[in-house]
Amino acid sequence: MPRSLQQVQPPLEFIPPALDRKAVYFLRATVPLWLRFRTPICQVEAKNIEQLAHLYQQFQDGKVRLLLAFRHPSTDDPATMMYLMHHLLPRFAKQNGIRLQKPTHAHFMYDRGIPLWAGEIVGWMYSKLGGTPIHRGKLDRAGLRSARDLFANGQFPLMAAPEGATNGHNEIISPLEPGISQLGFWCAEDLQKAGRSEEVIVVPIGLQYRYITPPWAEIEALLGELEVDAGLNRVESDEKKLNERHLYHRLYRLAAHLLVEMEEFYRRFYHQPLKTGENAKPHKMTNEEFAVRLQELLNAALQVPEEYFNVLPKGTVIDRCRRLEQAAWDCIYREDLTLDKLSPLQRGLADLVAEEAHLRIWHMRIVESFVAVTGQYVFEKPTAERFAEAVLILGDTMTRIKGGNPFHRPKLGKQSALITIGESISLSDRWNTYKKDRRSAKQAVTDLTQDLQDAMETIILNV
Repeated sequence: MPRSLQQVQPPLEFIPPALDRKAVYFLRATVPLWLRFRTPICQVEAKNIEQLAHLYQQFQDGKVRLLLAFRHPSTDDPATMMYLMHHLLPRFAKQNGIRLQKPTHAHFMYDRGIPLWAGEIVGWMYSKLGGTPIHRGKLDRAGLRSARDLFANGQFPLMAAPEGATNGHNEIISPLEPGISQLGFWCAEDLQKAGRSEEVIVVPIGLQYRYITPPWAEIEALLGELEVDAGLNRVESDEKKLNERHLYHRLYRLAAHLLVEMEEFYRRFYHQPLKTGENAKPHKMTNEEFAVRLQELLNAALQVPEEYFNVLPKGTVIDRCRRLEQAAWDCIYREDLTLDKLSPLQRGLADLVAEEAHLRIWHMRIVESFVAVTGQYVFEKPTAERFAEAVLILGDTMTRIKGGNPFHRPKLGKQSALITIGESISLSDRWNTYKKDRRSAKQAVTDLTQDLQDAMETIILNV
């Protein structure tokens, strides 16, 4: 039997930020080209950018420390945000007589796993741009120490996505992780210890994409491909039938069919006690039943690797995904082994462990795609954007099942990006509560996280 290509690897080393201004200016010159030729984004606009311009000026004047907390619906978000920092922000400042020193850049936090699938060159470039990596599934002391230092002492503001990962939805925000709020209070603590008077500010930033022309034909074509892959009869649509109601019927039929197939897969081959889907007919499933059964399926899918890695199923679905990812990395990127000193027997066994971990984490990747899926999202508001998001998520799942790369998503049409700068949140009034005791500190972090969540949801609702 042929072996997979996954073999044991050396430990994942911390990639320290090594800011290089030549790299920053190279980014400024190339990010418009990247957006034009490597993404579907053809225009970027910003609302309330005046607030960001004044806050950035105060940062450069040494009056505030800034953390820019942005929404993360797409893998195109980093390029969009850098276009904001390097082009829209200085252009607005110049037009309105706000003096900003060049470059108007930002340090940023990124998932340590990105260079694993995007390539080592990406890790090198992120380092040169002043980025700092973080392991999402464990207490990453080196990563947190680096981010904390950049927030308090970096040459530029710090940028981070408090959702932790993309969720594929323009109008649903995943539960925010508390790490961003904790960084804010750590920064305030570091400034106080150093006798510095800067105010710590967190700025919520909304990010949404809209199709320039609704890509109904492209959505229908991709939906047809997925129907064939799923073993369903493809429903041919002429222009008269190409409407929201008809497409929704096909989308729901495909999603329900995939749900039932995956329930049977986990019940039969992984012995998961899925009761809700037994002997059920996909075409008779209500939206409410779909949502319940989907959550049961996601739970069962996570239990498969949790049982293998001996990881307790604690916390939210996102928490469980992060812990499982780290458990798999611990089996693949071995800190307990010196690889060049292993005997062939030891190396073979280590490769088997890595291969098995790679296979088991596949179940978690499937769940990741559905973290924000509700069963009502398209039904409530059948726009081209929501249809496209749902079809692309189903496409990601089908691609993973077939063994392909879900990062090579089809582009359904040209898009515009809207960046909305929200009302800034100051930590000054919260600091006294935070520093009282451990219990108060924990509550202060929770409250700030919830306030940031509310602010981001308000931005989305008001666009």
